[in-house]
Amino acid sequence: VQLVESGGGLVQPGGSLRLSCAASGFTFSSNLVVMSWHRQAPGKERELVGTIGSSGLTGYYADGVEGRFTISRSNDKNTVYLQMTSLRPEDTAVYFCKAKLYTEGVPTNYWGQGTQVTVSS
Repeated sequence: VQLVESGGGLVQPGGSLRLSCAASGFTFSSNLVVMSWHRQAPGKERELVGTIGSSGLTGYYADGVEGRFTISRSNDKNTVYLQMTSLRPEDTAVYFCKAKLYTEGVPTNYWGQGTQVTVSS
């Protein structure tokens, strides 16, 4: 399993970024897979940003990002996206993609290496 995030960078407050997570090594479109985005700010614990199922239905958005962030996926491209708008300095963090794969009912988590997002003027 390999997850590769991209699209991070420096953006001014109020700006937008779209992160991508390219997945390989498993059946991306399987209904036994849940994809999610997480983030970790300096000195803080990693937190869940949002999740998306195989059908494209988003199951959860963290407080503070709902309405500003949108998770989507392309099963044709084996890629999950995080569109971020109206960015705030407090959104500064390393953003990680995660795949939770269920095998015989047992979940296993796989993580990407992360991509840095910095919101600053």
